[in-house]
Amino acid sequence: MTTSPATPEPAAAPSPALRAHSFNAAAAQYAANRPSYPPALFDTVEELSGRPLSGARVVDVGAGTGIATVLLDARGADVLAVEPGAGMAAEFRRALPHIPIVRGNGNALPVADARADFLTYAQAWHWTDTAHSVPEALRVLRPGGALALWWNTDALDVEWIAEAADRIHRFFGIDTAAEKRRAGDRTDLADPSGRLRFTRREVRWSRRVPIDTHLANIGSHSGFLVTPEERRNAFLEEERGHVLKVFPDGIVEETYDVLLLVATKP
Repeated sequence: MTTSPATPEPAAAPSPALRAHSFNAAAAQYAANRPSYPPALFDTVEELSGRPLSGARVVDVGAGTGIATVLLDARGADVLAVEPGAGMAAEFRRALPHIPIVRGNGNALPVADARADFLTYAQAWHWTDTAHSVPEALRVLRPGGALALWWNTDALDVEWIAEAADRIHRFFGIDTAAEKRRAGDRTDLADPSGRLRFTRREVRWSRRVPIDTHLANIGSHSGFLVTPEERRNAFLEEERGHVLKVFPDGIVEETYDVLLLVATKP
């Protein structure tokens, strides 16, 4: 029995380090195609933390190309970006020369004690080792400061999005049910030590983008970045056909639930 190139036999999973470094070579693709975040997310961060972002000292960790950083800056925050990857940091500096950025990661923050009113991680906390990143967060936050973690997640109650997610999971040999359970446990996984008390919220939003942007967004995720180009392209071309059946005009409405976790330092 032969297997289509778009649905290969699952290969050995690449290491987390390889996946994390994969973004550096695709920084421009990431910046151009990844979704942003809605204003309601930052309203909710302020609500749960009990203070405004305007005038606050914010350290945005795993800042990448600055998708979240620029929005924090626009809210009036005094932002310092922290990013481990050379390629991502270079793209950040090109696009946002007015915002300071330093190289580093959440496991060993290059930030003074009690400096931050907010410590933010957009799509980034899962790349840290919580045995190190939790103590570092508590060190860098001032008393009463807030750690805010968030992820754009697929709105799986939307039929076409659930079907697309299933196709991606099959491509990578992932158990969809297990993946949903893992996502549901993210609050506990954010701090297995139990030192932080997170409040969880979800914020729904959507964007309309050309199908090329939609596919480039999919391809900018680490699992695809470390997949051989021929296999990756075959999957994305097959996915184009599926999506065009739902959006024949080629304009795709992507719907997201932003999962937000906020904990305040005593």
